[in-house]
Amino acid sequence: MKKTFENLSELLTDDLNAVNALIMQRMASKHAPRIPEVTAHLVEAGGKRLRPLLTLASAKMCGYGGPYHVHLAATVEFIHTATLLHDDVVDESNMRRGRKTANLLWDNKSSILVGDYLFSRSFQLMVETGSLRVLDILANASATIAEGEVLQLTAAQDTNTTEEVYFQVIRGKTAALFAAATEVGGVIASAPENVVSALNTYGDALGISFQIVDDLLDYGGADQTLGKNIGDDFRERKLTLPVIKAIEKANKTERAFWDRTIANGDQHDGDLEHAMELLQNHGTLEETRDAAIFWGNRAKTSLDVLPQSQIRDLMRDLADFVVNRAV
Repeated sequence: MKKTFENLSELLTDDLNAVNALIMQRMASKHAPRIPEVTAHLVEAGGKRLRPLLTLASAKMCGYGGPYHVHLAATVEFIHTATLLHDDVVDESNMRRGRKTANLLWDNKSSILVGDYLFSRSFQLMVETGSLRVLDILANASATIAEGEVLQLTAAQDTNTTEEVYFQVIRGKTAALFAAATEVGGVIASAPENVVSALNTYGDALGISFQIVDDLLDYGGADQTLGKNIGDDFRERKLTLPVIKAIEKANKTERAFWDRTIANGDQHDGDLEHAMELLQNHGTLEETRDAAIFWGNRAKTSLDVLPQSQIRDLMRDLADFVVNRAV
């Protein structure tokens, strides 16, 4: 399945190179050399460029032949990078993509302000497309991402958090940008409304599946796949889907364990292992995997309204690629 991502990237190599060149150009700063230093540390850390790739693929699949899909792909990557810089400060993270985080190497102030700079750059790029609708979509996505992050902050460490709230959070903080990335590709190509809607649905479902898998991998294999350590979410007391499901099924003793470790942050040696044992015993890892498969399948079927093409088939396979990281 890894080949799927590589094939799509190879098919769009020239466009991806143009995106990378535009990113390097626009992250420069005449007066504040720390901006490119901090940005380059994250941009060059080996991320897959999945979100900009989705924009490029969506535009090409809809027959776009102009230059502005490159601007939009760079916009999406700038928004994503800005949110990562801010997230690492909020989460007090030390590792990102297997490297020390910018806030650890520099400081929190630099991470926040450089993130703000990238948001501003992203809006400059949006405007250059000349499409008010594109601006509307990406501006709404930016607001939704921030809203999702604040909701996660208020729901964090609350063992009464429901699956409904969890999905609201990940739809905001992750799926919103996926959906915008694919939707603007259709819009810039002047695709029919049913196609634009299908691309939005595809991105939304793919983003939900992607985040569910990330949360699942944190309880097995995450150190290699995500560039962080297994159990980081548990140590940071994050209420992700496997844990929410386990709390729903918990008896009195198990509930007390979750309240102590997650709600109160009173964690001891062996607690992570016990948490993983509870997830296994209640089958919540398998249920979480099933949820990722459901959303992956929804992403695939949403593309049925588009005519068959190599890019459409690769985008369908990409949904399997996302899910199969957890297999």
